[in-house]
Amino acid sequence: MKILVVDDHALVREGLRQVLKGLDTQVDVLDAPDCARAFELAAQHPDLDLVLLDYHLPDMNGMAALAIFGKKHPELPIVMLSGSVNPKIMRQVMAKGAAGFLTKDGMSQDLLSVLRQVLAGEVVVSADLIAASRLANPASVSGLAHVSLALTPRQEEVLFLLLQGCTNREISQKLQLGEETTKTHVSGVFRAFGVKNRIQAVLVAGQYGYPH
Repeated sequence: MKILVVDDHALVREGLRQVLKGLDTQVDVLDAPDCARAFELAAQHPDLDLVLLDYHLPDMNGMAALAIFGKKHPELPIVMLSGSVNPKIMRQVMAKGAAGFLTKDGMSQDLLSVLRQVLAGEVVVSADLIAASRLANPASVSGLAHVSLALTPRQEEVLFLLLQGCTNREISQKLQLGEETTKTHVSGVFRAFGVKNRIQAVLVAGQYGYPH
């Protein structure tokens, strides 16, 4: 497993290097202090499995860097890191194709949990960020009647657990479903709302009157 960490603070890069050893004893961690070096490393290592990308970098912000990574390495999952909870930035980043969004002040085990899900092909936002996004958009959930989107009863059960910030594994456990079945239901919910990831689903669900 090979992961690229992009952050302009050496202590952060070294700290993440140590944390990432919890993913796999053989994990190979590359690091870059800026986007220019990150793009060089990504070109030199086509076998990268994941990029951890700081939003605030000296030569380019995370949105611009995400766009370049997406163009040059469209299959490479990018997890954005931020020093603060900013729902607006989170929504923008996820809408542009990031595989995850995390704050730097989270617990190591939470980081590893999210990264395992991303490496398994999921798109993940931590529950605290989803909660912050809801609080930042109260108008989206007020005064709207529930509108049926032709979701099946099982899809609605999955949706309500998504709105609580549950991962696919947690949904599988709560509903006693296989993980592949859960993924199928989650994909069905995304199609019904016309979205591509969880944070978009949360925001659109609020517009349809689903309780958060």
